[in-house]
Amino acid sequence: MPAQIENEVKLYVPDLGVVEAALLRLGAELAAPRVLERNQRFEDNTRSLNVRGVVLRLRQDSRARLTYKEPCTWTHDGIGAQFEAEIEVDDFGTTELILKRLGFVPSVLYEKYRTTYHYNGAEIMLDEMPYGHFVEIEGESDVIRQIIAELGLDDAPRLTVNYITLFQRVKAALNLPFDELTFDAFKRITVPPDAITGG
Repeated sequence: MPAQIENEVKLYVPDLGVVEAALLRLGAELAAPRVLERNQRFEDNTRSLNVRGVVLRLRQDSRARLTYKEPCTWTHDGIGAQFEAEIEVDDFGTTELILKRLGFVPSVLYEKYRTTYHYNGAEIMLDEMPYGHFVEIEGESDVIRQIIAELGLDDAPRLTVNYITLFQRVKAALNLPFDELTFDAFKRITVPPDAITGG
């Protein structure tokens, strides 16, 4: 993917099945079936990336990709604009080694199941995180707003933080002792909605 400014929204939803059924009724195209992602975030040796709102992430799903993101700016209705650059790499392990040799250190490992649809020029991701379900929509701002309405998600909580910040919020709310955001770690934990939304 070329470097670009991306517009996106993240919605917290109780049931991804309802959203997926609505997408199919609208004629959305399945772009990528459900796949498990393994994501490794990296920090510099002063741990300044997260403080500055910068993301350096290595992802493995059906392929491996290295992504760089700059801080997001948000509109009043929870749509964010963010510079993002991403490249596909041949090997997750070798890329991880290169980053470590350059002085970057692994910070957070997290897992996610993602199903991706295309509709009306936008990309809609159905994300299953260990602590809850989310819909991300990337596209032009007006298209994002239209899709939210068509999916009946106008009242869904809009989140202006990333999944790691949400994890930190959940950890604090539930006093969780672990640092890895994996399905195994959460298998016996029920996360109430207010631990995610802060409400």
